[in-house]
Amino acid sequence: MEYLLWVLIALLAYSGVAPLTSVIMEDVPATPGLFLATLVFLVIASGVMVSTGTADPSAAVSVEAGYVYVAGAFLTTGILAYTAALESGPVSVVVPVFGLFIVGSSVLSILFLDETMTATRAAGIVCAVLAIVCSAGGNR
Repeated sequence: MEYLLWVLIALLAYSGVAPLTSVIMEDVPATPGLFLATLVFLVIASGVMVSTGTADPSAAVSVEAGYVYVAGAFLTTGILAYTAALESGPVSVVVPVFGLFIVGSSVLSILFLDETMTATRAAGIVCAVLAIVCSAGGNR
């Protein structure tokens, strides 16, 4: 159940990203703004790795690290596109549509990670799609 606390912290922290990004981009272009935000992330993540003793450089060259690099490429593409969308569109539409990544991740995990599709999970996915469609639909 510890993961629920972490996901709640992530939810609360990430909820502020889109509105702040939208406001910041009135004065700072998207790409430099994202670069600066990434620098903050790197400094904090480096501090966490050093303070927790998890800064093992051998992990960067392991066979499994290949997956991390691919995930990093997906993350970079997603964040660059998300930032561009926030720069040109309303937060109230961009964020819900972007939120469909949750559905995509759920479906991919069921298809490729052998996670079980239950009636409850299927209903949750359908409800998420409907909520996003309804939320974004009135603001086009």
